[in-house]
Amino acid sequence: MNFDYSDDQKFLKDEARKFLAANCTMQTVRGVLDNADRSYREALWKKVAEQGWLGAAIPEEHGGLGLGHIELCAIAEELGRVAAPIPFASTVYFLAEAVMAAGTDAQKADLLPKIAAGEIIGCVASSEGPGVVSAATIKAKVEGGKLIGEKIPVTDGDIADVALVLAKEGSQVGLYLVDLSSSVERETLQTLDPTRSVARLTFNGAAAQRLNDGGDGLALLEHITDRAAVLLSFEQVGGADRCLEMAKAYALERYAFGRVIASYQAIKHKLADIYVKNELARSNAYYGAWALNTDAPELPIAASAARIAGCEALWFAAKENIQTHGGIGFTWEMDPHIYYRRSRQLALVAGAPRVWKERLVSHLERRNAA
Repeated sequence: MNFDYSDDQKFLKDEARKFLAANCTMQTVRGVLDNADRSYREALWKKVAEQGWLGAAIPEEHGGLGLGHIELCAIAEELGRVAAPIPFASTVYFLAEAVMAAGTDAQKADLLPKIAAGEIIGCVASSEGPGVVSAATIKAKVEGGKLIGEKIPVTDGDIADVALVLAKEGSQVGLYLVDLSSSVERETLQTLDPTRSVARLTFNGAAAQRLNDGGDGLALLEHITDRAAVLLSFEQVGGADRCLEMAKAYALERYAFGRVIASYQAIKHKLADIYVKNELARSNAYYGAWALNTDAPELPIAASAARIAGCEALWFAAKENIQTHGGIGFTWEMDPHIYYRRSRQLALVAGAPRVWKERLVSHLERRNAA
């Protein structure tokens, strides 16, 4: 079985790289990082929407390109390479995937065309503080179609138009679509990666529409998160590859004791270790992409493996990239810290690796017991 991209998908990936090389440089990222009043790059967001990337996996009848999830994975990898400072993941991997997976016909007709056109930004609000989300930890509640409660942290919550909120209605846990334009207080929080903003959302009777009329909201959220995890793993692979390129380029130009530092065994071992972890993450990401694109029953296992390997690869590559750059590697003027920040942000946005390791073991145990 060939898990590699097709020729058309490789062409799309190459064109995405060219577009981002021209429109999302490190100066673009730093424009957000250096500006406390800016949460994302609006101009880049509009250009990405014009490229049709937001609707890559959205069906044509709902205003998308109808290409499929493999193409979306290719785009995600290139966005990860440049640490794009836009709310792509929150809007596409979570909100769009949730609406496509469980939305009613009316919800799909309303939201998907707006997502594809870049007219709205989405976010997912499930956590209410530290710890694993469960029915016991959820305090937010819906009464008479109105949502009351608090969610923290919410990635891109300060700029989103629509939130996917986990809340209780009576004894049932459900997922709700919430318009954030009214009856919602927002507080932007300080985080390690300001290029992906985080907020505290307080709902004071905001209008809430259930995403799915039946079923367990926690199970539905887990399914959506599995799908998002695969796409996030491609962002992590792209970022890890870029870290390896940066480390290699610097090692080939930096001299110490009359030799380029790339000639020293310690540096060679660092780069080799990064490469091995990157390839492991890529293999798991490709497996996850196949499971996602085909709706295979192996998706929970494939998504968990992709998530774990992706988190490990990007964190390790970002850390070793800083070490390879030596004394200047951690300074503000150099770029390695941007990828280290993003590695920490991506490792938490869909649940910590510890949670995914437990999920992987649970899924494997259930499969082996069957």
